[in-house]
Amino acid sequence: MNQFARAVAGVAILGIVSACASGGMGGAGSGQGPGTDQTVSAPEQPWPIKTREHVDLWLHGFAMVQEDTTFVPFFKRGYSSEMTVLKNRANVVTQLDANRDKLRARLVVNPALINAQFVPLSFASWDELSEVTEQFLRAEGNPNAAQSREMAMAFSFLAANFPTGADRDWLRLFVQSLRDESSRFYHSYWLQQQRERAGVLSVVDTLWQRAYRPKMQRFLNNTGQASGDVILSLPLNGEGRTQSNGKQANIFTVTFPVRESESAEAIYVIAHEAIGNLANTAVTDNITPEQRRTGVGERYTSAAAVRGGALLLQRVAPELVDGYARYYLRAVNRPAGANPMTTLATVFSLPETIRDALNRQLEVVLGGI
Repeated sequence: MNQFARAVAGVAILGIVSACASGGMGGAGSGQGPGTDQTVSAPEQPWPIKTREHVDLWLHGFAMVQEDTTFVPFFKRGYSSEMTVLKNRANVVTQLDANRDKLRARLVVNPALINAQFVPLSFASWDELSEVTEQFLRAEGNPNAAQSREMAMAFSFLAANFPTGADRDWLRLFVQSLRDESSRFYHSYWLQQQRERAGVLSVVDTLWQRAYRPKMQRFLNNTGQASGDVILSLPLNGEGRTQSNGKQANIFTVTFPVRESESAEAIYVIAHEAIGNLANTAVTDNITPEQRRTGVGERYTSAAAVRGGALLLQRVAPELVDGYARYYLRAVNRPAGANPMTTLATVFSLPETIRDALNRQLEVVLGGI
C-alpha cells in the first residue's frame, strides 16, 4: 500500500536518531535480543531481502487492535484469532490484550491513526523507536523542545502521525502494550517463526535476486525505485507497506509466506507495491473532486494497484500472472474461476480511463516493452 506512505515518509529518520536517543522505553524490557533481524541477500545486491522484528511487532499490534475492514485486507485473514489461540494455549495475557478495547476505541474516533502503521519503517530497531517515542512524549510532541536539530526532525515526523494530546496518549499506551506483548509472547513467537520459515526466506531471496528483480529492475529504475529494502513481514497480506525516500532509500514491506511452495507470494506483493505510485497517479488524474470526497478514488486506487501489478507482471514475468491473480482473489475471498485474470478484472473493476492511463504509463516506463 503506497497511498499512506507519503504521510510518514517526509523525514529520513534512519541513521539520525540512533546517535541522539538515550534511555527510554527500550533496552532489556523490550523483549528483543541482539542479532534477531536477518538480511539474506548479498551485501552488494540492490533490494536485499530482510526481516525486521520491530516492524513485525508494530504491525502485529495494529493487527490485534484494528478492525480490518478493507477490501484487500491489511493483515492475513484470521491473524488476530490465530494469535489469540496461541496465547490462550500458552496461558499468556499481556497489556496489549488488556488495553485492546481502549486502543481500538481511539482508532474509531481518529481513523487517521492507521497511517501510523508506517512509523517503524523509519527506525532501525525497537530500542531506537521506543526511546525516541518516549522523548517525544515527554516533550508533549513539541519539536521546539528537542535538544538537537536531528531530534526535532524526529519529533516532527512523529507529530505528523500523533498531532493531538489524545493521539499521543494512544501512542504511549500502544508502545507500553507492545513492550509487554514482546516480552511475554511475541519475541519468542517471532524467533520460532524465523526458524520455521528459514527455507522460505532463502527461496524468496533466490527467486527475487536471481529471477524477478532483474526482470523488474528497468521498471524500478525508471520509477525512482532503483534500490531499497524488501522486508518480509509475518502479519501482512496482499496490502504491503511502502515507504519512498528517494531512488536509493525505499522500503517494500510484504507478506512472509508460510511454506516454500508459496514463496512466489512475496514476489506478487512486491509487484503490487512497486506499481503503487503509478496506480495512484492513474486514479488521481482521472477522477472528479466529488469522487475524491466520497471515497470512490480510494477504492479505485486499491483496485488499480492490484490490476497494475498484474499488468506489470504481464510485461516482465508473464509466468507469474496466473498465480498473482489467484493470490489476490484468494485475499478477498473470491473464487478464481476458469480464467483467473478475467475474474480479477471483474472483482477489481476500473473505469476504462484509469485502465488506459495505467497501460500508457507502463508503456512509457518500460520503453514500449
